[in-house]
Amino acid sequence: MARYTGPKTKIARKFGEPIFGEDKVLQRRNFPPGQHGQNKRRKTSEYGIQLREKQKAKYTYGVLERQFRNLFAKASRLKGITGVILLQLLESRLDNVVYRLGIAPTRAAARQIVLHRHITVNGQVVNIPSYEVKPGDIVAVREKSKSLEVISDALAGFNHSKYPWIEWDETLKAGKFLHLPERADIPENIKEQLIVELYSK
Repeated sequence: MARYTGPKTKIARKFGEPIFGEDKVLQRRNFPPGQHGQNKRRKTSEYGIQLREKQKAKYTYGVLERQFRNLFAKASRLKGITGVILLQLLESRLDNVVYRLGIAPTRAAARQIVLHRHITVNGQVVNIPSYEVKPGDIVAVREKSKSLEVISDALAGFNHSKYPWIEWDETLKAGKFLHLPERADIPENIKEQLIVELYSK
């Protein structure tokens, strides 16, 4: 399955945000990569700003162009604010839910855990990272995977109350997807309206 495998630090510096998690290099160098990274005279067009926001969302959630376009098309067909619905669909991806539950330290690690069949949804093993989790679904660590060090380390001291749309049961190592998150609860620094404007051209 296709996914971005390039240099993550370079991408994080491009957006000036640690979109893949903590990044020490980003903290040391607060400017874009490349020989012209410190040139402050460059101006970005309106289209460039919108495109940048779309790219940021894609990299943040680990989604490639075709998947992202399909999600936007689905969001635009549903009732409500298209940009918010788009973010809710991204938040509903299984790899993202696994990440939000604290089962994995990053979305990339969550994707690997899903692909390696360590996760169940409503008692059935699901190894598709893009699987859409619905309200009421139970996402759990597979019984024989509960002792995995990577999962135990990620869960140690994780604050599940940060995400009010999910409910975690430490004993069962399972989380319930209560409802779609409100926009105010989604912590990602993404200006979704710019993405809507880009696709509306």
